[in-house]
Amino acid sequence: MISQFFVLSQRGDNIVFRDYRGEVAKGSAEIFFRKVKFWKEDEAEEAPPVFNVDGVNYIHVKVVGLFFVATSRVNVPPSLVLELLQRIARVTKDYLGVLNEDSIRKNFVLVYELLDEVIDFGYPQTTSTEVLKSYVFNEPIVVDAGRLPPLGPAAIFMQGTKRMPGTAVTKSVVATEPGGKKREEIFVDIIEKISVTFSSSGYILTSEIDGTIQMKSYLTGNPEIRLALNEDLSIGRNGSSLYDYRSSSGSGTVILDDCNFHESVHLESFDVDRTLSLIPPDGEFAVMNYRMTQEFKPPFRVTALIEEAGSSRAEVILKIRADFSPNVTANTITVQMPVPSYTMRASFELEAGATGQTTDFKEGSRRLEWNLKKIVGGAEHTLRAKLTFSQEIHGNIAKEAGPVNMNFTIPMYNASKLQVRYLQIAKKSKTYNPYRWVRYVTQANSYVARL
Repeated sequence: MISQFFVLSQRGDNIVFRDYRGEVAKGSAEIFFRKVKFWKEDEAEEAPPVFNVDGVNYIHVKVVGLFFVATSRVNVPPSLVLELLQRIARVTKDYLGVLNEDSIRKNFVLVYELLDEVIDFGYPQTTSTEVLKSYVFNEPIVVDAGRLPPLGPAAIFMQGTKRMPGTAVTKSVVATEPGGKKREEIFVDIIEKISVTFSSSGYILTSEIDGTIQMKSYLTGNPEIRLALNEDLSIGRNGSSLYDYRSSSGSGTVILDDCNFHESVHLESFDVDRTLSLIPPDGEFAVMNYRMTQEFKPPFRVTALIEEAGSSRAEVILKIRADFSPNVTANTITVQMPVPSYTMRASFELEAGATGQTTDFKEGSRRLEWNLKKIVGGAEHTLRAKLTFSQEIHGNIAKEAGPVNMNFTIPMYNASKLQVRYLQIAKKSKTYNPYRWVRYVTQANSYVARL
């Protein structure tokens, strides 16, 4: 099926390389990296996940800055290979705890042992962390979590008054703890990627949420878990799901278009009280994936305006407003706006007293970039940019600029209002009291404002 598998760093260093069939030249890793680094085809800034060079298919995914790549000379299903690469990255993270260049280099023996069991002569065998435990025996060398870059507020797991840093989840699910004591913890993430398109006046044109409930378990003995969602959850526009489950309350306040569940999830009581029961396998996995296109309140309102200020000048006004609680803070916000190709210079004017904000004009790609370290709920920020052109303006300048694209992360916030009411773990004894950590994260998948 696939001829080679390799992992490259951001610099192009070959960290892991395995040749399964001997059909592709050894220099394929360098060819791939040069092609991706200097991609200039189709007027795209980045290389697509699948492309062909001299009869060799290169299929890749980028995970935490690392390139996971497969090559093949035959016509393989690209979606299947992309899924395989994602699963290899996931199972590697399960075993190493932390997925980065340092952890792979320190555990290269373990990584190669995993690859030998996951892929045989180019054909995938299994990517289950639980199944691989029977065949992989090397203990991981744990990378010191204290030397990892800080993950920020998005990495704080919370439930009630308890708090735990995000580094608590960056540990191997197969390694034994010092002293032989097993960790009794379970981590649940509700991660939502939202896509919203605004008109020039700020009205919503399209909106969609792609969400997932992820779980990572460090519990011993594989106890049964019950995960309760909103009681007023409705699935499907008519109140039913693909599985014909009827909402317990008719038209609920949380309406999902559709969803699917992990194979370990039992749905017997889902129709009655919106409760999922499962015995979690080892490693990180998605309990439930869901999609929502019903009307919801987007976290930000974005408006953009560009006006002529002379025969060869224009002024841009970008305004963003955080429409969420003041108790919530968005992090690492980036706003980008393409400008006409004949733009020579751009000067920026931030609001008075602005802190933690930077601006830049990317001459190569002809776009404005506005970075904000954080935005507190309820706040409003404005940027003015003056553009200077190399020629006189002809026609409607708004047609040659935009749309505005925004990226951000909001910890402990979810736009769909899907909630975990409780996480119940079957007790094996009176002294068994594991910790439960629940986190909500919203990210921008495509947040666009038209001019």
